[in-house]
Amino acid sequence: MDAGEQAVSELDQNAAAVRLSDCIQLMQADLVHANPAPENLAHAVSDVLMYDPLDEWTSIEDRIILAVGLSCGSPDFDQLLHRASNSNAAAVIVKAHGASLEQLRSAAVRHSLAVLVAPDNADWTRLVALARASVMGAAVDSVSGVRLGDLYAFANAAASITSGAASIVDPLGRVLGYSTLPGQPIDDLRRVTTLSLQEITPPAFDADFKIVYASGSAVLIPAADDEMARLALAVRAGGELLGSIWIIDPGDDKRQTALEALNRMAPLAGLHMLHARSASDFGERRNGDLIRTLMDDTVHASFAAAQLGLEATPGLAVAAFSINRPESGSLESVREIHRLLHLVTTVCNIQFKTSHTALIGSVVYALLPCGGTSPRAVHRRVAQEIGAYAHTISSYPIIAAVGGIAPRLEDLPRSRAEALQTQQYLLHRHTAVPGDTGGSAAGLFEDHRIPLNLLKVGAFIEDNGLADFDDIARIQARDADQQTDYLETLRAYLTSNGNISAMAARLHVHNNTVRYRVGRLAKDFDLDLGDPQQRLWLWLRLTTMDLAPKAAPTAPE
Repeated sequence: MDAGEQAVSELDQNAAAVRLSDCIQLMQADLVHANPAPENLAHAVSDVLMYDPLDEWTSIEDRIILAVGLSCGSPDFDQLLHRASNSNAAAVIVKAHGASLEQLRSAAVRHSLAVLVAPDNADWTRLVALARASVMGAAVDSVSGVRLGDLYAFANAAASITSGAASIVDPLGRVLGYSTLPGQPIDDLRRVTTLSLQEITPPAFDADFKIVYASGSAVLIPAADDEMARLALAVRAGGELLGSIWIIDPGDDKRQTALEALNRMAPLAGLHMLHARSASDFGERRNGDLIRTLMDDTVHASFAAAQLGLEATPGLAVAAFSINRPESGSLESVREIHRLLHLVTTVCNIQFKTSHTALIGSVVYALLPCGGTSPRAVHRRVAQEIGAYAHTISSYPIIAAVGGIAPRLEDLPRSRAEALQTQQYLLHRHTAVPGDTGGSAAGLFEDHRIPLNLLKVGAFIEDNGLADFDDIARIQARDADQQTDYLETLRAYLTSNGNISAMAARLHVHNNTVRYRVGRLAKDFDLDLGDPQQRLWLWLRLTTMDLAPKAAPTAPE
């Protein structure tokens, strides 16, 4: 018996009854056992059930029941425990919602039933997926020595069992883990994807991935061109597609054994991928919370910096990245912004050997170190490189902006505000056209300091009512009412510093026409264009109007 056949044999031997203790250990979901005892920890588990008191009562023997919406002491919860105990259920999972552990323990002991307490902020959807995957995974725990969520170790275990190099890929085409066992043959496609940690063709557009996703079991993907054949399996948990496992075909004599091993590993693969995703999600949320604290809460900024291991010396700059697309609520837009987060993280890791990035709202933030002799040149290059990669994650352009250097942690809110101001300035000057990445823009705050300061002046004018019924407002009203072009004449006059020939060239009319228009403008609106202060005010109003983002037209009801 070779290693692959021995591994499959071990899988069969491990497919015994699953104990509640095994499931709790595999779930790793911060559950508190209210009444741990040998007899309930050894209880067999067959499945997971989300309980609704309005549903018809069904067989729940050996099931873990999730008491969604119930709380300790309520009649519905007491009825559930009574029914579950009489039906030989394995356990009930409930949230405390203010009940003490002693109350929960008392209820559990009274009904001789295992009660597991989940955190109040736990996601029921995630819990049921983890619980179901744990039940299935415990039954086929072929690689129990692998730490849950360590997809590189899991890939090595899968490669050892199937005798072929393994890769684990998520639905977006990102390589989450791959095997590194010596002596197993690989091809160029495998080399490229493991170096870039990304499939060349996104799974949504790849025929091989579609074949794998459509199959309920492991399949053989024949060799194409210079590539090797592969065995592949779609990994799911609770009906949700988590990704796929790809194995270099070990050859005719080992293929069937490898396919069977893959099928048996599917539940455990789902469990590992769920834990890997949860760890990744937790890390992203933690980074987001800490970086938000750094940029918003100066009182606790030093604590957040310590948690991140962040050195503020010799300064930091906040960079903001977003995708300029017309809508942001679709599934694809969510996927794209997460791809942008991973792109920013990767580029920062390469450039600075570390990264402090977070997705907050629809903006990806990065804290850029300011070491070296020319930190701003480095910041500009990083922003431009990320913009240049826009086509790899989206058909829409990326807008990248870097705020000024914050010499202290307390100055990070200012740097963030500058980054967002610069980003908004660039954003409103670029139109998102699908397939056109030429619209991507990147810049530093100081590149646009003058127009950004003028925008602040314009906002001050508007907020304080200084523009109400002034000369510009009267000219706008006349142009709108009588279809005249006085405002354009005034704009050309101020832009050309009153030079008649320059105005004529700009407006494409004769010099005499320009003189006539300027004369009518001054007379009709009682303007003294020779007064420097009046010219300054008129220029300031027109300039700030032109710089301000244009309001989108109101859609008809």
